[in-house]
Amino acid sequence: MKIISVVGARPNFMKVAPFIHTIHTFNEQQVTSNPERVTHILVHTGQHYDDRMSKAFFEALNIPDADINLGIGSGSHAEQVGQSMIALEKVFETEKPDWVVVYGDVNATLAASVTAKKLHIRVCHVEAGLRSGDLKMPEEINRLVTDRLSDLLLTPDRLSIENLKLEGVSDSRIRFVGNIMIDTLEANREKAEQLSIQHIIKKNLIVLKPFSPINENQHFALMTLHRPSNVDHKDVLEPLVHFLSNEIAGKLNIIWAVHPRTEKQLKTFNLWDKVLSTPGIYLVHPLDYHSMLKLNMHARIMLTDSGGLQEECTVLGTPCLTMRWNTERPITLREHGGASVLVGNNIDRIRKEFNETLNKNRNPERPELWDGKTAERCLQAILGYKL
Repeated sequence: MKIISVVGARPNFMKVAPFIHTIHTFNEQQVTSNPERVTHILVHTGQHYDDRMSKAFFEALNIPDADINLGIGSGSHAEQVGQSMIALEKVFETEKPDWVVVYGDVNATLAASVTAKKLHIRVCHVEAGLRSGDLKMPEEINRLVTDRLSDLLLTPDRLSIENLKLEGVSDSRIRFVGNIMIDTLEANREKAEQLSIQHIIKKNLIVLKPFSPINENQHFALMTLHRPSNVDHKDVLEPLVHFLSNEIAGKLNIIWAVHPRTEKQLKTFNLWDKVLSTPGIYLVHPLDYHSMLKLNMHARIMLTDSGGLQEECTVLGTPCLTMRWNTERPITLREHGGASVLVGNNIDRIRKEFNETLNKNRNPERPELWDGKTAERCLQAILGYKL
């Protein structure tokens, strides 16, 4: 059997890593009496193309170099999807895979699923059924189209199964496999724990400045911010910066892993110098997987608009303020047993939940099948698929 996995951005890398390792183990276990082996080809569209956003993750997670790198790079959604489809069509026609496996909800996911189906190639979607209900999010469009086209939909939780059933997807196309991101987390906990928080900060500071020792006793907040709804408008980003500088930084040190998009917007809106000059805020470059995991394991609180970090916070027990008005991962919310609460970008709500959350203890939760063995179930679902 020949499988092509298509990835394009950092969230994909954390999902494909355990799948690749599982295929390697499966092939090693095959004997001459059962010679079935899986040929796996990794295609990287290049949506995240710089070393910090791509190469570092491949190295950290022991992902082999992509067999094919399309080098698509940056651009609008239409440009990335269109150029990826043109390039992927050539790859699929040459390689003639039995399956194309796509992950999550990035532009590469959409491009690969549409292209494969036009060529009558079976598509498997890992992390199917997630829904935010917000059609203004480009990722939601990617999810809807990919799930509609996929032959096999592998879901991370039972809420996702219900979403698919409401959309008319038959039971025969759905498999409940758990969360493949947690496979990566569990495989890397020990390595991450060995890192030094002080070293992570010093190594990744964007601008060198003195900082008080930050130990592992949860005396810091960890933050990421990258979605257009939070960073593309000055009337949204400026109040957030003032709140962080004037209120949170006085209570906790803030380690802010700054996305390239966010850095650009902070500079555009003349907010960059204010953030840099605020005592207690430490701007760091996008972090490698193990560094981010180490900080998440010891942070007092997380502030983020990242879906994947919501999931990691749930398993690690890190209290999480999700700076969005909706989430495609409701299982991570406190009402479903998770660690996260939605706060959007409303300063009053963020302030209220921040002060209340500071008094909460860590409460790690492990949703059903978030056990580190999801990749094995994914591969078995593909191998056992019947038309």
